[in-house]
Amino acid sequence: MLIAIFIVYLAVVLGIGLWTSRKSRTESDYVLGGGKLSGTTLAFSERATGESAWLLLGLTGHAYAEGISCIWIALGCVTGIFFIWFAMSRRLRAMTEKTGALTVPGLLSRRFPGAERPIGLLSALIVIFFFLFYIAAQFSGAGTVLEKTFGMDPITGILIGSIVVTLYCLLGGFIAVVVTDLIQSILMIITLVALPIVALFVVGAHDLSMGAALRDAGPALSTLTAGKGGLAAVLFVLSGMSWALGYTGQPQLLTRMMAMRSDEDVKKARWVAGAWTLLAYTGAMLIGIAGFTLVKGGVLGSEAATLAADAEKILPVMIMGLLTPILAGILLSGAVSAMMSTAASELLVCSSAASEDVVANLASRRPDSRKLLWVTRAMTLLIGGLALLLALTMEETVYSFVSYAWAGLGASFGPALVLLLFWKRLSRYGVYASLICGALGTVVWKNWLLVPTGVSERLGAYVFSFLMVVAVSLLLPERGRA
Repeated sequence: MLIAIFIVYLAVVLGIGLWTSRKSRTESDYVLGGGKLSGTTLAFSERATGESAWLLLGLTGHAYAEGISCIWIALGCVTGIFFIWFAMSRRLRAMTEKTGALTVPGLLSRRFPGAERPIGLLSALIVIFFFLFYIAAQFSGAGTVLEKTFGMDPITGILIGSIVVTLYCLLGGFIAVVVTDLIQSILMIITLVALPIVALFVVGAHDLSMGAALRDAGPALSTLTAGKGGLAAVLFVLSGMSWALGYTGQPQLLTRMMAMRSDEDVKKARWVAGAWTLLAYTGAMLIGIAGFTLVKGGVLGSEAATLAADAEKILPVMIMGLLTPILAGILLSGAVSAMMSTAASELLVCSSAASEDVVANLASRRPDSRKLLWVTRAMTLLIGGLALLLALTMEETVYSFVSYAWAGLGASFGPALVLLLFWKRLSRYGVYASLICGALGTVVWKNWLLVPTGVSERLGAYVFSFLMVVAVSLLLPERGRA
């Protein structure tokens, strides 16, 4: 029954790709939807894209392993989501309309005539580099869920997820991704609302206490600072809250706001996105903590050994252990859909950056819209294949891979975009500083500075990049703006 439900789901997703392929006739349609999508649909799409394997596997597993101290990560993410929707979205839409840009790199480059080529090329290289890790994390997450659900070999699960995502993205582009995101975001929110409710009933039925289970595990799980004090506690809280910063520079999310048709659409969309976010993050935290309680209470005893080795399997373990086969099949489809929706959006951002900001920039004459459309599709296939190879060889957790990609994209694009929208003195040299310092800062901080400083790369690289953008823009202003 489980596999039948999942096969039907995959067939629906591929059918949407075929149906929407008729609507993607130009590069604008394929990359940004051609103004054919409502604000509410785009809000659901942005949330499905933003909350992927990271939320359903990464955050639930983190809450299972770390307890209530995980709340700072959740608060950081909620803060970031509300900021981009309530502070940035209208300005992004207006600037997109003014410049005619189709991508986030295009938005930056068209603001400074004459700098289109260097900004576009540098941006595209950064997008492709970090998104390969991000897409690989989604493919790997899909493999984890399919392994736990069907006893499938993880490699087979990764292959199935990556092939389906690449195919429907290849066929329908942005419209296909957004329409499937709508379905997937509904399945995801059902999973994140229904499973905690069921888990809490089971906890009560077995006379268990989540508070007692956490207290018995010690201060590492039962305190807000994971048992840390002083400066270590402050850095711990800041590290969790630093997830908020990365939202300001995530192209796969910001393109949904760029695609809005009007300010009225933005107003409706921001409230849809806000409500979805509050429900989803509350549910993810409850799943992790209730799951820990059920395992310690022996309710999921046979799975304890599995979870000791990989806490990120707590969600599929709970679904399989607590629900009927039909409901489990529906909710697990929602879990896999989270990874597929994000992977598809990231794949589209990567391929459009490669075609719009590399191929079109390097060509002596810009290719016409139909030729560029086929270039974008070819890039979709190529990048999907590279991400698949990375997913098959990756050893780190989904949480770790997403954190790294999130930090790199946030620190590279976030400072430039925030200052582009809110500070008139940003210069093209400041944009170069954002891209270079954000990308290199993330790599250096992650590999050499994270352990000695105790500050996450999400915070350290972003602050470094932001300060450099301001300093460089003041030292090297745009002509006539000194």
